[in-house]
Amino acid sequence: MTVDRLRDALRAEPFRPFRIHLADGKAVEVRHRDFVAISPPGRTIVVFEPHPEWADGRSHWIDLLLVTELEILPTAA
Repeated sequence: MTVDRLRDALRAEPFRPFRIHLADGKAVEVRHRDFVAISPPGRTIVVFEPHPEWADGRSHWIDLLLVTELEILPTAA
């Protein structure tokens, strides 16, 4: 996946949550654009999981070369 495709999903109006699928079969959900950081070169991203106690929140460091799919999730009815 390209960083431009990721930026398009992050900038979409209205924002729609999406799931990032990785080559090893894992998936990471992005619930809000503020929970993603893109490295300056654009190859690595960090996805932060929202958590009631921020000190315990998890982060996922992802190499975009290992992303197989970006799945836009349905909006709640």
